[in-house]
Amino acid sequence: MKKHSLWALAVIAIASFSQPSMAAGDSKKGKDVFAEECGDCHSAMPGKNKKGPGLFGVMGRKAGSVSDFSGYSDAMKQVEITWSADKVDAYIAQPRKVLPGGKMKYDGLDDAAARNDVIAYLSTLK
Repeated sequence: MKKHSLWALAVIAIASFSQPSMAAGDSKKGKDVFAEECGDCHSAMPGKNKKGPGLFGVMGRKAGSVSDFSGYSDAMKQVEITWSADKVDAYIAQPRKVLPGGKMKYDGLDDAAARNDVIAYLSTLK
């Protein structure tokens, strides 16, 4: 094997160990978990806010950036987070730990599989 091939394999191996592992969730189950755990305060419909901002298109969006939602805390408006699977996972597990000073009253979702399902569902909302 050539030297550059070994180097490439080493880089790939190291990268695979350093990346957070997110198990693939089930978006159908996630829709149900979302309705039960998140739906009172957040909408999955485009352009619709509730007590909290709408979550349609949340993946890849900067935190605190829904222009027609006025209920963000100062902490949420100032945090430098772009919502990705790992950021959403951490936030819905422990919202007040991830964002001290935030307004979300939710205590967090302990079940990692349920969080993965919600993330899979949120990823379909485009």
